[in-house]
Amino acid sequence: VEALGAKAVQVDLTEPTGLDSALEGIDVVFHVASKTGVWGPREEYMQINVEGTRNLLDAVRAAGVRRFVYTGSPSATFDGHDACNATEADCPYPSSFESDYPESKAIAEQLVLDANGPALATTALRPHLIWGPRDPHIIPRLIDRRRQGRLARVGDGTNKVAITYIDNAAAAHVQAADVLAPGSANAGKAYFISDAEPVVLWSWIDQLLMDVGQPALNRSVSLGMARFVGGVLEVVWRLFGLGGEPPMTRFVAAQLASSHWYDLSAARADFGYAPVVEPAQAMARTIAAFRSG
Repeated sequence: VEALGAKAVQVDLTEPTGLDSALEGIDVVFHVASKTGVWGPREEYMQINVEGTRNLLDAVRAAGVRRFVYTGSPSATFDGHDACNATEADCPYPSSFESDYPESKAIAEQLVLDANGPALATTALRPHLIWGPRDPHIIPRLIDRRRQGRLARVGDGTNKVAITYIDNAAAAHVQAADVLAPGSANAGKAYFISDAEPVVLWSWIDQLLMDVGQPALNRSVSLGMARFVGGVLEVVWRLFGLGGEPPMTRFVAAQLASSHWYDLSAARADFGYAPVVEPAQAMARTIAAFRSG
């Protein structure tokens, strides 16, 4: 970041007193920091994702910042069922959550949208499954688990899923901020963001694995079995206080087996969202980066 001319300042979102100096002279805040993952102490998710967002909003208002773009997550609306070409109106927050991460993101997103007003314009973007070169989460895990023989297809393998190449996610944030203002079309609203078309998840994973020199998947488990195993592992991890994440959870099983992809019409209409990198180019860049790394 600093190589591009930006100034790096490290602050703790859970310590309100440290935020003021970082916001001096700032016109727009992109709030992308959060505790991710699907497993961990509930208090950490709530303290970082919820209270951290609340602290930042308070500091932003005190500093007179005018625009606030929040990086949310479609998981905040995930209810365990298919969502095909779904709009924002089709996907309310669920009444219950199987993981603390999506619950904390849902609460934080509501804080952001409720903060929208004449003095501060806010919006939330929900990029789905961000991927690309230097991805520290999704792709390395897939490759590592395949190498260890611990990766299996969950479900029938036909589910479609939205994915978001990193450059497209970044472009969406800039595009949203450029038009954001009190009373603008995107003020006080949340938007799904992804690449232009969904992928058949397990076919996409197979191709990715083969492109980095790993064999395609050769075994599958049903959604019911994956959820059962995930539920058992959750109990074991909680009962014995085991570190790290369980190999499977009920939430992850549902995510891996269901279709979830979204209608991008609202983002296109309200702030001109348009992906800047096409799928073939995005995959070529990603494969090159992981082969060289």
